[in-house]
Amino acid sequence: MSDGPIGRCPQCSKPSLIAPTNPWRPFCSERCKLIDLGDWMNGRFVIPVEPAEESPDDYLPDAPPRQ
Repeated sequence: MSDGPIGRCPQCSKPSLIAPTNPWRPFCSERCKLIDLGDWMNGRFVIPVEPAEESPDDYLPDAPPRQ
């Protein structure tokens, strides 16, 4: 590994170079990066959000269409 700060891969916990020279940072390898992406795509990871508040205009029967 090149010189630079070393951290832990968030997927497998192996040492990982945390520097611009590591194309997969913060992961240690392309494999770990793809496993993590797959977890996001399959819904194993989510970012909780609060639903947007509805506008009173949403209930007006003669409201012009939004563009």
